[in-house]
Amino acid sequence: MQIRFRLTVLSFLQFFVWGIWLISLGGYMFINFNNPVDPNLGFKIGSTYGTMGWASLFMPAIVGILADKYIRAEILLAICHFAAAISLYYASTVTTATDMITAIFMVSCFYMPTISLSNSISYSLLTKHNYDVQKSFAPIRVWGTVGFIVAEWAVDLLGWTQNNTQFYFAAAAEVCVALYCFSLPKIETIKSTEKKSFVTRLGLDAFSLFKNPTMLVFFLFAMLLGAALQITNMFGNPFLGDFGKNALYADSFAVKHSNILISLSQISETLFILAIPFFLKRFGIKQVMLISMVAWVLRFGLFGIGNPGAGLSFLVLSMIVYGMAFDFFNISGSLFVDKEAKPEIRASAQGLFMLMTNGLGAILGGAFAGKVVDVFTDATGNKDWPSIWYSFAGYALLLAILFPLVFKYKHRKDAIPDTLSH
Repeated sequence: MQIRFRLTVLSFLQFFVWGIWLISLGGYMFINFNNPVDPNLGFKIGSTYGTMGWASLFMPAIVGILADKYIRAEILLAICHFAAAISLYYASTVTTATDMITAIFMVSCFYMPTISLSNSISYSLLTKHNYDVQKSFAPIRVWGTVGFIVAEWAVDLLGWTQNNTQFYFAAAAEVCVALYCFSLPKIETIKSTEKKSFVTRLGLDAFSLFKNPTMLVFFLFAMLLGAALQITNMFGNPFLGDFGKNALYADSFAVKHSNILISLSQISETLFILAIPFFLKRFGIKQVMLISMVAWVLRFGLFGIGNPGAGLSFLVLSMIVYGMAFDFFNISGSLFVDKEAKPEIRASAQGLFMLMTNGLGAILGGAFAGKVVDVFTDATGNKDWPSIWYSFAGYALLLAILFPLVFKYKHRKDAIPDTLSH
């Protein structure tokens, strides 16, 4: 019980430090880096978020190799969090959008590997203490989402979303996480005599899945849908903040506490995950992925309709539907990959899925979304937000139309387990 509690604390802290700045970063950049008006600021914000994708392409694999062979995982996790703290402190000092791209790339290089590394530590310690990893990890991981939500609320209620105090706070929190990591039980490195190629160590064996036309189409759409994942992280906060320019909405809850409103998305995410086993067993991956795409259409479309006044209900509905849009793609897709991959490449296949979604997808989404925002921004910096969100909704709708036409997969109701056991 003690080890489960300690891993729960780790999960909470792991995502708490991310939630401090991830959602509010876009709004912070629009407020602080747009005087004089920068006609390319949307693209720069997209590029800033895209650095997480670039970092995800190579850093988790490199850190994973170090943890396997050379440095104990809990020590390496602490080092990464310390380095992320230093990078966040640097982010608090920059005064241009271009410099922020560099700063967040530095943060991402050290933070993004900690997500998989903290998971690996949890798996190892649960196994060592004779817990059923499949049953024990999910209740631990859900506290990571809780930590993210608590961080969003804290930064919002403390009034730090539009100033650099959020980065000081995040840096201090990263130091606390690093110190906590040093207190974790030892995770010994593996002195294996088995010789593996560098390709195998990087998990590139999973690229053999591309030989299967069905999996090739799946991973392609995973990348394209992954592009949608960061769009509202990037521009949800700036969108709500812009309503503050209108006297009708300046004092509204959605403007003053945009982070809290956006946090409904993460709350919804924790609830919809419970529905995944039923939907996968009843409808199969093709229909569930299609449901996710339609949910993304609604997510963006409802943002286009909504406002902090009479249209507040549309904003709330957009937050609620996010849980279905995210979980039915991200979690269901992961389960599908696990089922289709051979046992010897399952871990690598999961890495490939993450590379396509959080790596290439995030890069594509950052560049695409930033350009769309710039196209609908006039010379004075005012944005046509409805047109922006309808453009994103149109993108998701196009994917929803194409996906069932090109993804050929026959569902068997006995192919998916009743529980999230993988």
